[in-house]
Amino acid sequence: MDTLSMTPILNSVIFSILGIIILLLTYFLIEKITPENTWKEIVQKNNLAVAVVFAAFIIGISMIISAAIHG
Repeated sequence: MDTLSMTPILNSVIFSILGIIILLLTYFLIEKITPENTWKEIVQKNNLAVAVVFAAFIIGISMIISAAIHG
């Protein structure tokens, strides 16, 4: 394979990793600014409301990152 055919694959991998890193950074930012430990609320206390809010957050941020990367 020549390098010209590998460019889209390499770009896809780089942007995927970049998107995952940005998503994790935003998760940790939200975790820091919320008063409760959200992971503890979701896992240990089985708080479904917090789980739904964080699922919506992750989907929303993922859509924003995807649109920003896609252009």
